[in-house]
Amino acid sequence: MKLGIMSAAFPNLSLSELAEWASNNGFQMLELACWPSSEAGRRYAGVTHIDVTELTATRAKDILSLLDKHELQISSLAYYPNPLHPDPGHRNLVIDHLKRVIVAAQILNVPIVGTFVGRDRRKTIEENFGEFEKVWPPIVRFANDHNVKIAIENCPMIFSNDEWPGGENMAATPAIWRRMWEIIPDGNFGLNLDPSHLLWQMVDYVRVVHEFGPRIMHVHAKDMSVDREQLYQRGVLSLGMGWQIPRLPGLGEVRWGQFIGALYAVGYDYVVSIEHEDRSFEETQDLVKRGFLISRDALKPYIH
Repeated sequence: MKLGIMSAAFPNLSLSELAEWASNNGFQMLELACWPSSEAGRRYAGVTHIDVTELTATRAKDILSLLDKHELQISSLAYYPNPLHPDPGHRNLVIDHLKRVIVAAQILNVPIVGTFVGRDRRKTIEENFGEFEKVWPPIVRFANDHNVKIAIENCPMIFSNDEWPGGENMAATPAIWRRMWEIIPDGNFGLNLDPSHLLWQMVDYVRVVHEFGPRIMHVHAKDMSVDREQLYQRGVLSLGMGWQIPRLPGLGEVRWGQFIGALYAVGYDYVVSIEHEDRSFEETQDLVKRGFLISRDALKPYIH
């Protein structure tokens, strides 16, 4: 198992600067952000460490040489939009870019693209599955044709009234995953599993690992605290808004020994990629770096 970082927390570092810092600080893999620069509508979006629209064979060779120099590998290419967005124009734009990311992964010999399924937040799950059946099978086939796996992160994408009432990614719970795989049983379609999003939904993240082990293709390490006072004030029908608090691994409520132990038990042996979204450690670049180092030290005892 290898320790990695998700690069979106470093929007102002070049790939070369990021690789040097990551290597010097004991990280082994990079999950590289591949948003178009115009898509910066929320925190951590719009970050581009690889511009897939201009990726040539020569540029790919240069990127791989840079990473080899620093003894790093790319765990996945990261692009997390809403491919089920209700606006057809926006939907087509993000799907087109997602396909460019998939092609870039093939060129770079990266096995995985991490993304969201998406959701029309004002429609029911059943209505969204109607769109899912039209949109997603061709994307998964496209990825398979390029020898790439699609790893869906399980974040519900509901943090504010802008995403209310349903959130912008429906692939957040075991029942929905099972239905997804009934519709698309393809072996290159699985999970980028993040335990923090399960914790606040009161879903047993250790049981999830044991039940869905073969579908876990990539793992995000983000922690979560539940603000009990705000949960008391707002209740669960607020859907986490105001009381789910993203934290660095080791500073929240996820039991990392149990979670990573379960990953070992099911045979997972790839990356644990730290996803930094802790507001207490994001005001400056030095604080972001400090956050990653705190996370590294919390997780490293479990990763060999």
